[in-house]
Amino acid sequence: MKIVKLLGPIRQLLTLSGLPLKGALNDQQLEVIENAGIMIQNDRIFAVGEYGALLEAHKDQKIKKVEVNQPMVALPSWVDCHTHLCFAGSRATDFAMRNSGKSYLEIALAGGGIWDTVKSTRAMPIAELKKLTADRVARHLKSGVTTIEVKSGYGLTVSQELKMLSAIQMLKTPADLIPTCLAAHTLPKDFEGTKAAYLATIQAKLFPMLKAHNLSNRIDAFVEQSAFSVAEITPYLQAAEDQGFDITIHADQFTTGGSELAVRMRAKSADHLEVSGDREIQLLANSDVVAVALPGASLGIGCSFTPARKILDAGGALAIASDWNPGSAPMGNLVAQASILATFEKLSTAEVLAGLTFRAAAALGLSDRGRLEPGMLADFNLYAIEDFQEILYQQGQLTPAQVWKRGTKILDIKL
Repeated sequence: MKIVKLLGPIRQLLTLSGLPLKGALNDQQLEVIENAGIMIQNDRIFAVGEYGALLEAHKDQKIKKVEVNQPMVALPSWVDCHTHLCFAGSRATDFAMRNSGKSYLEIALAGGGIWDTVKSTRAMPIAELKKLTADRVARHLKSGVTTIEVKSGYGLTVSQELKMLSAIQMLKTPADLIPTCLAAHTLPKDFEGTKAAYLATIQAKLFPMLKAHNLSNRIDAFVEQSAFSVAEITPYLQAAEDQGFDITIHADQFTTGGSELAVRMRAKSADHLEVSGDREIQLLANSDVVAVALPGASLGIGCSFTPARKILDAGGALAIASDWNPGSAPMGNLVAQASILATFEKLSTAEVLAGLTFRAAAALGLSDRGRLEPGMLADFNLYAIEDFQEILYQQGQLTPAQVWKRGTKILDIKL
């Protein structure tokens, strides 16, 4: 058994303990420990509390002190529960055309859209695809994101989806990567058959490979008129559920229907929700499905934000993710996006922090991270600031001085 480490003294430590998974939060609910310490044993948090009190309580125990020699704020490291980091190519032309007033169809006819990324990703050798993905993961780590969901969906054949998921699996990184199969992203242009035939092929040939090679236990689908309707995708998702996969759904981005399906399928999450109305919001609030806001997509394509305020006030669970992808959400800065969403949707700091930590973890089916309390993974960020409110106030420009993952310091910026 490893020696217990005591990290401190820390100016402010936000535990996020005691906050519920669902519903609105106010900042007075945040537990902020002043002059704090974190005790770590192996990869878990052993104790948190006031630094002097921890020293006194454990004075007879062998402890390795890790001194913090300047004012720092500690809080759980970020969880990004929806990304498309594994891709090749650029869609800068799409962005310019969209800003010039071109429609989705016009961009697609000009050679852009998802199919452009599919062609680039298919052409990229797996070693180079792995390197591109690793670089994006490394950028996320520098921002304090230590748990990252990564989707496939730019292969759209059995072999190419396997290539993407294998590239994700092979990455050596301190971050925890949660792979998700998004083969139901859209009907590939070169598939000679119906949407039903395509989905049946993926189900029959790809699903067994995912299980056999431990490539993913999560199935995602884009439920939209331009991709797959509720009727078309339901048998596919039902088959996935029957085979033990967790379900998540791209829902209500342009038209409704996907969120209701997510509730009916008992999905882990329903992501996007930009056009969700009162009915959809109430359905989500009355379920265990985590609503995932993707403000990067709203910024990227110029549409309304997820109705985050209404979801929280209705009693729903709200997570916030980056949707980092080459088409609609190329920014990738999770904290910047969350800060902007908070401004437009009037979210409290507590609601944003919860949405980036334990509520985002819940969208991935994870309950071992996102709070600083005994027994949880020792995943946390240290910011060289006096007051935790600076983090959102600086809208993503402030990055951690230290990032700790599973009790090990993986990033230390010398200030």
